[in-house]
Amino acid sequence: MQVYRRGDTGHVVAHVRSVLASLALPVGPEEGVSATDFDATLDKAVRAFQQQRGLSVDGIVGPDTLRALDEARRSLGDRLLYFSPSRPFVGDDVAELQTRLLNMGFDAGRCDGIFGRRTESALGEFQRNRRLAVDGRCGPATLRELHRLARVVVGGRPHELRETEELRRRGQGDSELTVAIDAGHGGRDEGWTALGLCERDIVAEIAARLEGRLLATGLSGFLIHSHNESPDERERARRANELGADLMISLHVDGAPSPRCQGVATFHFGSPRNASVIGSKLAELVQREMVSRTDLVDLRTHPRTWDLLRRTQMPTVRVELGYLTNPQDAACLAAPEFRDTVAEALLAAVQRLFLPPELDLPTGQLRLPAVSLH
Repeated sequence: MQVYRRGDTGHVVAHVRSVLASLALPVGPEEGVSATDFDATLDKAVRAFQQQRGLSVDGIVGPDTLRALDEARRSLGDRLLYFSPSRPFVGDDVAELQTRLLNMGFDAGRCDGIFGRRTESALGEFQRNRRLAVDGRCGPATLRELHRLARVVVGGRPHELRETEELRRRGQGDSELTVAIDAGHGGRDEGWTALGLCERDIVAEIAARLEGRLLATGLSGFLIHSHNESPDERERARRANELGADLMISLHVDGAPSPRCQGVATFHFGSPRNASVIGSKLAELVQREMVSRTDLVDLRTHPRTWDLLRRTQMPTVRVELGYLTNPQDAACLAAPEFRDTVAEALLAAVQRLFLPPELDLPTGQLRLPAVSLH
């Protein structure tokens, strides 16, 4: 698919400018510049929008940014919303509906802007509670009641309390915990290659080591694709959802034109205005364990709305384990001992997520399988 950036021109650029203007972002155009030209002012507006939406901030309008622009145009009440398995409704209107339901105590799940079964169930409960026709459809009567109650039901984040309680129950339960493991790339898709190393092969080996360590400590670890295939992010999310995993860890290494870029970063679902509580906590644990056990530079954790993070129904993190284009990081990633350390750090983060505070140890000091979940 074609992407658009500063210097390009065309009707898509004019469309982008129009949508951003409707969102109250300053888009110009500059004096003497056509609305169809991608100028410096539009570049700045695109970057601001990407920052707001939890996207990669690069000023490039590609599939993710175009998708987010389309979703941003939707307001609650613009269209009839209901559960459609084959083509679910996606947009800011769905996110607004989910937020209102969650704030009133109805469990719509994660506020991801995707109208799924959980949102349908929560909407039906709301309708039943308000003595409306229970059809799981957000039509005129339901909208009127939502707008009426919006004046008296404001603030609070009960969904955060619900996620925290769910985490506590999982840690105390007797059922086996399942971790889906996604090795980035695969098959002919090698990912980043530099200094004689290949991202696909590095993360596949670390994923296998992590799977073995999870099994050794009584957890279930499943690789969601083979080394010979590279499904897209939606397919990876679908497989993890179908598995019914409790957590998902996606492994990658990064690269950059400059060899000075280096360090480890962890990403979880969310934007600056909304984030997954458990996903954010897992990301923090992963990042802290990685930094304390290795010499990698700490690039911190970040919320993102990438498809894999958004479409997985369980808390999911994506870990960028260093830069192959940086000699120091590449030397680490090439060493088998380092890959063992990474697998141990990831396992420790998963274990610590479910440990009660009284059994937890300082970052980097948890050695497994000495500590059990139960």
